[in-house]
Amino acid sequence: RLEMFQENKFKVELISNLPEEATISCYRCGPMVDLCRGPHLPDTAWIKTVSVNQCSRAHWRADVTKDPLVRVYAVTFPDKKLMAEYKLRIEEAKKRDHRLIGLQQELFFFHTLSPGSCFFLPQGAKVYNKLMEFMREKYWEYEYDEVITPNVYNFDLWKTSGHAAHYKENMFSFDVEKAEFGLKPMNCPGHCVMFGNRKRSFRELPMRLADFGVLHRNEFSGALHGLTRVRRFQQDDAHIFCRQDQMEKELAAFVKMLDEVYEVFGLTYEMKLSTRPEGYLGELETWNKAEAALENALNGTGKEWKLNPGDGAFYGPKIDITVFDALKRRFQCATVQLDFQLPIRFNLSYVSEANEPERPIIIHRAILGSVERMFAILTEHFAGKWPFWLSPRQVMIVPVSELSRDYAHEVRTVLRKEGFFCEVDDSDRKMQKKVREAQLEQ
Repeated sequence: RLEMFQENKFKVELISNLPEEATISCYRCGPMVDLCRGPHLPDTAWIKTVSVNQCSRAHWRADVTKDPLVRVYAVTFPDKKLMAEYKLRIEEAKKRDHRLIGLQQELFFFHTLSPGSCFFLPQGAKVYNKLMEFMREKYWEYEYDEVITPNVYNFDLWKTSGHAAHYKENMFSFDVEKAEFGLKPMNCPGHCVMFGNRKRSFRELPMRLADFGVLHRNEFSGALHGLTRVRRFQQDDAHIFCRQDQMEKELAAFVKMLDEVYEVFGLTYEMKLSTRPEGYLGELETWNKAEAALENALNGTGKEWKLNPGDGAFYGPKIDITVFDALKRRFQCATVQLDFQLPIRFNLSYVSEANEPERPIIIHRAILGSVERMFAILTEHFAGKWPFWLSPRQVMIVPVSELSRDYAHEVRTVLRKEGFFCEVDDSDRKMQKKVREAQLEQ
């Protein structure tokens, strides 16, 4: 009833705009009845400590022609110790903000001429390329084959993959000679085209295709946030085309590879097995085999993992991997996902030992995820103090006088030939000041 909320014109407006058949729920707390799902605290005695983090100006329903409002952000904890720890983490997070460090160390910047697309400066490109070199070393060790695929595809590809129907609003599309084309938001359809380019034999499987191709996703401008949410990015993306009896071995190898990579970064992580949802597609027997393979791969790690029943994708089960940085913040980076449907959509097959056509299974997998996002996470994880192998400023040579300047440059040449990032500070400042500045820069 509207009379319950006559003192609040905003709630009256919300209710008035609802369809007549709509169900309206309220939450009661003592004498107060709120147009809210709830729950509310019974009384303020439950609030032991509170901090107002931010106040900002807003307008009702984000419409500048409507009533001005004040939006208040606050946080509360059950005791003062937890509040103090929270504030310490927030202050530390501000110091570690990758956007701030990126400017201070001249790693990257963004420009309004290309929103959501990062300009990596020479020092930032060094870190970016080192991350990809590291993954390429792992690909060689685990016998992946790197491929290069187009950035632009006719929309017929996206119709086949299903992205045209379910993902088009997140894609950049345009017309070329009266045909619709789109920038790729992911690599898997292109890899399917590559697999289906010719007849395949069971002897070729597993086929591990790795791709650092540039991807574009049309994120809302308001959702863009530094390197963690961008429109242009690259992934350590790979797809494994395999037989059912190869799933478990491939999954176990991936989890081992993931652990080795995160150990180098000093990142901890947790894993969850997301199983068959209600609206799953495919045969139950295939799902059961896939889930068993994932479970065995997880058990083989010797690490704890959790079950997330019914949260798999409709096309296959997956392992959700959550990464924790130095401040114990959670990030979703790595993924491993089994896919039974894409091979059907692209009519992929290989010739089995019995000389019969068989469907492959696709394993979608990534460890860094978006290289841009991992760049941001590592910047904040290390607080800008890069480990030597990843540092864009590995060596700074400071000549003690003008007499040793030429020799300093000779040393730099030798170190560069060995692959080290090396610079010489031959300015006319005091040596102690140059040493100190070099230490602060790294």
